[in-house]
Amino acid sequence: MNSMLNLVGIYPTKAYYFMKGLSYFIQDYGELRKQRKFSTNSIQFGRLYPCLEDRWQTSGTAGGHYFYQDLLVASKIFQMNPKKHVDIGSRVDGFVAHVASFREIEVLDIRPQINSVPNVIFKRVDLMDSHFDMVDYCDSISSLHAIEHFGLGRYGDRVDFEGHLKGLENIYRLLEQGGKFYFSVPIGNLRIEFNAQRVFSIKYLLQLFDGKYTIVSFSYVNDEGFLIANAVLDPDNVETNFSCNFGCGIFELTKL
Repeated sequence: MNSMLNLVGIYPTKAYYFMKGLSYFIQDYGELRKQRKFSTNSIQFGRLYPCLEDRWQTSGTAGGHYFYQDLLVASKIFQMNPKKHVDIGSRVDGFVAHVASFREIEVLDIRPQINSVPNVIFKRVDLMDSHFDMVDYCDSISSLHAIEHFGLGRYGDRVDFEGHLKGLENIYRLLEQGGKFYFSVPIGNLRIEFNAQRVFSIKYLLQLFDGKYTIVSFSYVNDEGFLIANAVLDPDNVETNFSCNFGCGIFELTKL
């Protein structure tokens, strides 16, 4: 119910914490102004800037799909130190920033990027393009939480039911033989949640990799937001998608 209300700009949870936090805000503001009267510090009050929900927040998000995949894959790239690393559609303010802190990274994305960032080379590219001509371009590629969106129109891309397949095929062509491909997508029962994303079963993904890549390692983030590193892809877990409805599968692959 909340998700439907959120779509039309109604946020019941936010409203609850607003009202809950308002009384603390008024009380604390009055106390601070009272203390100022007896202080020799000359700092003045500016405009009010209420932050009414932060009282109940943790110190930061140290869990979930993006936190773990970005940290895990960035550390692998640091260890491998490839000649040329290319990223496809991962978060610039997460994974790309991690990698750019210690090396150059080239980013290919259908979306524009107007900011210039040290160590980041940006190219606007449609990875679903049938005329994609960047072949054997690099020895290392990442695409984290991106392929599931290809062809659903969410980011202004053209609608294409097989967009994820075309994207993966172009990534395969982009990568040199023996190169590394770091790849993550949502895992669970195979489905499209239009127009947000696809969710992939592990069995389906293994079929896509067959004959193209060897699997070096598999890790996943479960539905509770915890990382299970170096999981074993045994038949029972593959069949049940490691009990995930909306988890995150993180693959380290080598091109055959």
